[in-house]
Amino acid sequence: MNLQDTLYNWLSIKRVADERQDDQAAKDTLDFFEEMLTEDHLVEDINVEKKPPMYIIHYSIEGTTHQKQFPIELIDALYESIESEPKYN
Repeated sequence: MNLQDTLYNWLSIKRVADERQDDQAAKDTLDFFEEMLTEDHLVEDINVEKKPPMYIIHYSIEGTTHQKQFPIELIDALYESIESEPKYN
């Protein structure tokens, strides 16, 4: 999986895991994507800024800083989908 897709998936599930702190599946999935970021893509010092209409991910790779932006509505879609599904609540 390329870096952009990994960051997108990581941020989407991070949003879910942050809101649903008792959701073990979300935590496990977040750990999986964090491992991909650090081991496969060598990402370090990752943090997220919410600046409407975007989430901005700041990170570094081998000492060089980078950022990627994703629309808030795109990232929040997974969380909203889970929350609207009765079998998950």
